[in-house]
Amino acid sequence: MGWTTVDIPSQSGRLVVVTGATGGLGYETARALAAAGAEVVLAGRNDSKGANALARLRAAHPEATARFGRLDLASLASVAAFAETLLAAGRGIDLLVNNAGVMALPERQVTADGFEMQFATNYLGHFALTARLLPLLRRVPGARLVNVSSLAAGLDSIDFADLESQQSYAPFRTYGTTKLAMLMFALEFQRRSAAAGWGVEGIAAHPGWARTDIIGNGPASCGLRATLWRITKAFLLPLSPPAGPAALPILFAATSPTARGGGYYGPTGRYELKGPPGMAKVPARALDGSAAGRLWETSERLAGVRFG
Repeated sequence: MGWTTVDIPSQSGRLVVVTGATGGLGYETARALAAAGAEVVLAGRNDSKGANALARLRAAHPEATARFGRLDLASLASVAAFAETLLAAGRGIDLLVNNAGVMALPERQVTADGFEMQFATNYLGHFALTARLLPLLRRVPGARLVNVSSLAAGLDSIDFADLESQQSYAPFRTYGTTKLAMLMFALEFQRRSAAAGWGVEGIAAHPGWARTDIIGNGPASCGLRATLWRITKAFLLPLSPPAGPAALPILFAATSPTARGGGYYGPTGRYELKGPPGMAKVPARALDGSAAGRLWETSERLAGVRFG
């Protein structure tokens, strides 16, 4: 049968932050952790969706301890304000799940900070959030950072000459680049944590082929990949697992005693599309330590943050 939510160890007394937790994979991750006893902060950018997510979670688990925190990862000011609230409370964070994302936006959009929207939401905002929350993660022995990547991480590479797709914007390629960046970020975080003695494990996971809003709604864009998607999604989506089972690799990375820093976890079925969670194949590009270090230093400069 494989690993399921029944195998999640007790999370009692643990503080967990999950981004993009008002729906899809993020909600299912937050719900399962709250059911296991964790105090969960559901981070999201939409207040009404946050209230609805909390209501659903409490209806399913009346004993759960959960709250909504407003966080727009496309805004570095919002990231700073969200982090400051937690820093002011001063409680150590046991687990940070960087899950939120947007997928294959039809046209290139730019945030108020001047960054390409997918790059900012999927990657740079999470990088800045992790840097700001690192002092709270370091307060808890064995704390974990879990970055949610994607099978799309194996499709593209990091182009430092056009990091934000200014010269050429291809919606799905840009999405894949941001998910590769999230995987490289987790692996580089683990290397730096081990070297500097942060005591926080950097782990990554991907859900495989998940039937969530981000898949169902995208990529509504131009290009061959988008055309193929529009033709095939009506047939393929019913075959993909819903968000609950698809969140299992994330929950495994977040809670399993056998998950380790520097690990990458996903479904173990054919092509890693679905199935019980286990070790995932790391794309060769994600193992480029030199590129990961360059991406890290570039991201610190762009986000205006420093780790350590």
